[in-house]
Amino acid sequence: MSHKPCVAGVGMIAFVKPGTSGTYIEMGASAIRQALQDANLDYNLVQQAYAGYVYGDSTSGQAALYEVGMSGVPVINVNNNCATGSSALYLARQAVESGAVECALAFGFEQMQPGALKGHWDDRPRATTHMTQSVIDELTADVSELPGALRMFGGAGREHMQKYGTRMETFAAIRAKASRHAANNPLALFRKVVTTEDVMNDQLIWPGVMTRLMACPPTCGAAAAIICSQAFARKHGLRTDVVILAQSLTTDMPVCHEAKSMIEVVGFDMAQRAAREVYENAGVDPLDIRVAELHDCFAHNELLSYEALGFCPVGGGERFVLDGDNTYGGQIVTNSSGGLLSKGHPLGATGLAQCFELTHQLRGTAQARQVECVNLALQHNLGLGGACVVTLYGRV
Repeated sequence: MSHKPCVAGVGMIAFVKPGTSGTYIEMGASAIRQALQDANLDYNLVQQAYAGYVYGDSTSGQAALYEVGMSGVPVINVNNNCATGSSALYLARQAVESGAVECALAFGFEQMQPGALKGHWDDRPRATTHMTQSVIDELTADVSELPGALRMFGGAGREHMQKYGTRMETFAAIRAKASRHAANNPLALFRKVVTTEDVMNDQLIWPGVMTRLMACPPTCGAAAAIICSQAFARKHGLRTDVVILAQSLTTDMPVCHEAKSMIEVVGFDMAQRAAREVYENAGVDPLDIRVAELHDCFAHNELLSYEALGFCPVGGGERFVLDGDNTYGGQIVTNSSGGLLSKGHPLGATGLAQCFELTHQLRGTAQARQVECVNLALQHNLGLGGACVVTLYGRV
């Protein structure tokens, strides 16, 4: 642990609905300034910068960073779908841990449009492989009119229901839990507490499978993190109490389409392999972890993530929820921030917003959201197409 990279500073702006935010330049610059201020670090000491965003023109990262200063620092723009923010974090951590630099900045932002996610390049093949797309088309042919992401994650939830008897009410309970956590997060988009019954009675978008509240909203926002070596931190008087113990970035294996399973299509295998690698490298058991930020783009995916990350047995996700093991007083507090479901999901910023939350949990500065006795914290960020980043943080 003594040589692991430190998270010296974090920043995050409040997430808001599309059309109500500043520009991506304003949002990104604000989050960067917050991270620098949190670290008490002069921007000119940053040696590399990694900018994450999904919807934007080339070199948008430079446009945001130049608002903070034009120091000549190398800037690398990153796009890994919904795992973009944590992919930027992965590269910053890798640069520091390898000794290539002593201090790196990872930041992410998204200025999103209202409505379901959609591609912006209609004159070329989609990024989803034709083999995987054929599985999606086959297994969700009955709901071909629905948006793609809803078909994929709803289809995975339906498969879990058919295999293990999971009830729609269980997914509603996950969404209700997210609202209770977000009520204590001033940076979350939705802070209104809803009950399981409220979620079940909301607009039905897939009969028997999903209501509108079970899907995360399109969101605008930004977040950032300063990653540095412990030697650099000590030299410049920065904090060293939160470190990255292990991190893994995985992509799809053939099982994604060969299994003919929507659960595999939405990244179960990627998450499972990334988590196992992280646990092995850090020498920890998933049951040792007290708090986690999971990629709950749909309530269904949060339940699948419990199983993929080893918090409960495969097929045991519903029991995990019903026993209250996913919240305060249970086995592990999942998405203390409110998660993507309530906090919001600006694609390029999400992974770094997860880092922001877990850093404050480990520092003991999460205020009303604070989880007791936190020494380890896990982050899971998923991007279909595919990429999955699992990060384990520790308190020194």
